[in-house]
Amino acid sequence: MNDQANSVDQRFDAAAPTELSSWNRQDTTWMLGLFGTAIGAGTLFLPINAGLGGFWPLVILALLAFPMTFYAHRGLTRFVLSGREGADITEVVEQHFGIKAGALITLLYFFAIFPILLIYSVGLTNTVASFLEHQLHITPPPRALLSFVLILGLLAVVRCGEQAIVKAMSLMVYPFIVALLFLAVYLIPHWNGGILATATHVPAPSALLHTLWLAIPVMVFSFNHSPIISAFAVDQKRRYGVHAEQRSSQILSRAHALMVLMVLFFVFSCVLTLSPEQLAEAKAQNLSILSYLANHFSNPTIAFAAPLIAFVAISKSFLGHYIGASEGLKGLIVKSGKRPGAKALDRIVAAFMLVVCWIVATLNPSILGMIETIGGPVIAAILFLMPMYAIRKVPAMARYRGQASNVFVTAVGLVAISALIYSLTA
Repeated sequence: MNDQANSVDQRFDAAAPTELSSWNRQDTTWMLGLFGTAIGAGTLFLPINAGLGGFWPLVILALLAFPMTFYAHRGLTRFVLSGREGADITEVVEQHFGIKAGALITLLYFFAIFPILLIYSVGLTNTVASFLEHQLHITPPPRALLSFVLILGLLAVVRCGEQAIVKAMSLMVYPFIVALLFLAVYLIPHWNGGILATATHVPAPSALLHTLWLAIPVMVFSFNHSPIISAFAVDQKRRYGVHAEQRSSQILSRAHALMVLMVLFFVFSCVLTLSPEQLAEAKAQNLSILSYLANHFSNPTIAFAAPLIAFVAISKSFLGHYIGASEGLKGLIVKSGKRPGAKALDRIVAAFMLVVCWIVATLNPSILGMIETIGGPVIAAILFLMPMYAIRKVPAMARYRGQASNVFVTAVGLVAISALIYSLTA
């Protein structure tokens, strides 16, 4: 198997240009696509979740945000790049760790991402129904019809192919960035210190560590775009050959810099406007920061814009997670022994996704948050621990051994998983 991987690398060496080409439009599209998958509906709850711990934990989390997200996603990208040409994450796991491990990881990968897709289906239906009713004063159509039309519309984009999905997501990023910037700047005149009131109180080391321990998973998953990493790495290897790792790292670093700067500006603008008590009230009411701010200021502009921003955020995250969920489902079908043609496989996966997402969105169950939390440790294990384990064990990744970032990623992964398991059992 390693000989096969080496022969692929040799073909790339022969075919790839000797120098990496300059940055191009496709690189920008991928950068915005990664941003679009990561920055979604969770961003609208991040100011509440991250701000409740007080000023100093928030500052530490802000400093850790870029290295946590960049090194972890770079590790997963390198892992996929280490496989043979065209191999996605499920095939690379099988190539490096064997058929049984490949089947297990494929199963876990699917069940970690697919529930999030269901959550976005429910959230999208709720957002549009609420917008029609409260902002446009139109009686929404029956929930079954509304959810079917919305999900079918998103799957129509999916049917245009992976590049169309990434392009659509990159285009949807622009209004979302503008909206976040607008809201963050709009709040500046209303800054009253907010969370700074807690800056004079430095928590005891044990309390600080406990707060950070429970808050790190929130930060990790607010910037998580692991479902699209496999498709991203495969495309980079096809385009750049032996230069794929270098260009992938450049795209990831720019995408994460954009994520961190944009989101932290938005977070700090919110927490400087609202007091810790108000953030706690928003959490108790289970509202996004947009909904709470609209009520807080009684501002019709925010009240009208909030659901539109949420619609864009959820739609682009749905598309990004669909890539990962469909990849996992295709892997499960192939590993079951059935080998339908590529077009037939695409149709089967799309039909399954449409039916299940439609049923769940129509039923509107309240247990989806629990499913997402259960999927959290699996995503953390795949994103943080599996690539670091591969660096130690897989010859194709031996060149990445001995880097300090490996220790950092492993430590953050263990912290995130232990905190998530603690929250489930507490």
